[in-house]
Amino acid sequence: MSSSEQGADLSRYMIIPRVLIFLRRGDEVLLLKGALDKKIWANQYNGIGGHVDPGEDLLTAAQRELVEETGLDAQLSLCGTILVDTGSNPGVGIFVFAGEYSGGHMQSSGEGELEWIQLDKVDDLPVVDDLPFLLQKIRARIPADPPFSSRSFYSEGRLRIEFYGQ
Repeated sequence: MSSSEQGADLSRYMIIPRVLIFLRRGDEVLLLKGALDKKIWANQYNGIGGHVDPGEDLLTAAQRELVEETGLDAQLSLCGTILVDTGSNPGVGIFVFAGEYSGGHMQSSGEGELEWIQLDKVDDLPVVDDLPFLLQKIRARIPADPPFSSRSFYSEGRLRIEFYGQ
């Protein structure tokens, strides 16, 4: 099949691919507290991640982002997907990865400060809206589970997230 036969039609819904990574160490998760000068999520906690560059597959993008933002390398696996309906075109496709910390020297980037956070303390922190839901899914996950599928959207000015098939 040629690239012209892929059915790419600019009138259809499009997404910008991004990766989001959660590295665990026992009952802790590595989170990034956004730098005060960040355009979005300033001074809020989130996972590690970013955009998928042209020519990258999703796993390569996740591993690159992990190294760029933490200096760490880890075995990652796909945990789920989130289709973020922004209300216009394009939307955002987030591919959520998780892995276990296996050691190494951690270094923060210009994105913000890295912190190991006890999973049961996340609710006490200023976090991005969907973080508690995602961490709950990842914490309950066992290796044989298929990746979750979800959709997030804005309703009455608030972020909503729906999980499917679980």
